[in-house]
Amino acid sequence: MRPSLIGGTLKLRGRLTLYVTLLAIAPLLLSTWVGSSTTQQMMQEQVHEMLRIEAQGLKDLVEASLVERETSVRSWAEDMLLREALLTGSYEQGDAVLSRLQLRYTTFTGLVLFDESGRAVSASTPALRDSFLGQDEAVRHSPWFKAAQQGRFTSETLTEEDPVFGMRVLHLAAPVMESRGGRRLGVLLAAYDWGQVGEVVKAALERARGRKNESFALEVRTASGTLLFDSRGQDAWNIPNAVAVEALNGEEIKDVGDGWRFVALSDPEEVYATLHKLRTGTVAAVMGVVALAALAAFLLSRGITQPITRLNQAVRRIVQEGDLTQKFDVRTRDEVGELAESFLQMVGNLRETTESLQRGTRVLTDTVAELTRAAEQQESNITRQAAALQQTQVTAQEIKQTSMVAAERAGAVLQVASRAEELGQGGALALTESMNGFQTLREQVDDMAGQIGRLNERAQRIGGITLTVKGLADRSNMLALNAAIEAVRSGEHGKGFAIVAKEIRTLANQSIQSTAQVGTLLEDITEAILRTVELSEQGQARMEAGMAQARTSADSIRALSSIVQDNMNAVRQIASAVSQQNAGIEEIFNAMTDLSTMMHDTMVGLQASQRVTEALREVASQMEQVARSYRV
Repeated sequence: MRPSLIGGTLKLRGRLTLYVTLLAIAPLLLSTWVGSSTTQQMMQEQVHEMLRIEAQGLKDLVEASLVERETSVRSWAEDMLLREALLTGSYEQGDAVLSRLQLRYTTFTGLVLFDESGRAVSASTPALRDSFLGQDEAVRHSPWFKAAQQGRFTSETLTEEDPVFGMRVLHLAAPVMESRGGRRLGVLLAAYDWGQVGEVVKAALERARGRKNESFALEVRTASGTLLFDSRGQDAWNIPNAVAVEALNGEEIKDVGDGWRFVALSDPEEVYATLHKLRTGTVAAVMGVVALAALAAFLLSRGITQPITRLNQAVRRIVQEGDLTQKFDVRTRDEVGELAESFLQMVGNLRETTESLQRGTRVLTDTVAELTRAAEQQESNITRQAAALQQTQVTAQEIKQTSMVAAERAGAVLQVASRAEELGQGGALALTESMNGFQTLREQVDDMAGQIGRLNERAQRIGGITLTVKGLADRSNMLALNAAIEAVRSGEHGKGFAIVAKEIRTLANQSIQSTAQVGTLLEDITEAILRTVELSEQGQARMEAGMAQARTSADSIRALSSIVQDNMNAVRQIASAVSQQNAGIEEIFNAMTDLSTMMHDTMVGLQASQRVTEALREVASQMEQVARSYRV
């Protein structure tokens, strides 16, 4: 069997210790893990909720402060004295109004009144008004001035330090409008000190210090992520993997800070320090409980396995030494004691079985010995019979082979005799046909000789005609020569006749040449005809001699055919006798083969009996060894 994945190679004591320890600590570990996870989740939720509350509180405070400041600036821009100052050009009343507002609202670092050209005409202090001298164009192109002309506020300049005020300020600028016509007269600027946000977050920072949370910080960022405020100051430190929660300044209440993000963040190591301490204490407690559980499991397993160990030693002694006489005592009254009593009963039964087995083994050994001797005697007899039968079968096989050879040779002789008879008959017919052919050929040769004679006569006649043609050609040549001479004598009138004479002379020369060639050919033909006549006469003489020899051969072949016919009849009788003999020998050989098969089957059965006897002998030997391995 394959060992289990946990404790498969341990002994019983080790497995019991392991399993009991696991059973003891598994619920503890599970409950500890669940409690730790729940505690961590609750603490994380508490931390996030605390940070959310702080971020939301900062957002509400800043939003309320901005809304209040914007409302104040708009109401100030509607002051009648400021309108009169811009309309009349008497700015002393404007200076008095702005100075009084500065004293009442200290969160503003300064108030300035500008006309439409961007010139500072009144300020909360003369020095502040003088600071804007010569900056009309810069004021006119500033984002806050343009936004004020459109009737809105902007925070674009909050990220940079204002060069006039020497600090970061939120420019809250509102248009000053004419009361009746609605014409814009100028712009009122109230510079809100952005550093006042630090006073707003002091309470939140103090609460964090009270919770021992030194890394707590608050940030204000624009919608694009630009940092506007950080409670840690200019030397802000970086918090890796900080726990951060942000609150978004929505558009439910319109103010300049719409879209800003208020972030509360803290160092996770500091925030979760209590959780880490709790986890460390829990791990230490669990390890202590595991150690106690392992010790208790070890003591329990040792008390259970000691009787089993003694029982195992007794069983090992029986297995290794075969000692069934030993006795042992297990005093426990539990399942192990019952197992020991059952084992003692099994040993007693095994002792009785071993004694019976030893007695039966001796009887079985004697019986197997007698069966072995009988089988050996029977095997010896059947072996001699098989040898004799095999020798007889070999002899019958040789006779069968000889008979088959004789039958094959008789058949071959019969085929040769039949072929000889057919050839003899065919030869006689062929000689008869040859004689007839020779006779026909002789007649054809005679006809050919007559035709050759007639051909010779005609060739001689053609030769005479050729001579006549040659004479005519000579005469034509002479006539053409004379005609040419006469044409020359006739002068101009004989030129046409001279041409005709020339052509006739040319034809005459050609006729002479052709006649000479025909004469040459006739001489060759005549010589060939003469040679053919001589050869025909010689062939006719040879044909006569051949016909005489063919007649002699025909007589000899007819006599040979008669002899072959007689031999053919004798061979048929011999082949019939050999075939009958071969059939009888085949039946004898088949009977010998059947007898040999039966003898083989008998040998196989005897060998099977010997194998069974040998198996019984081995079993008896093994039983004897098993019976002797125990002492009873």
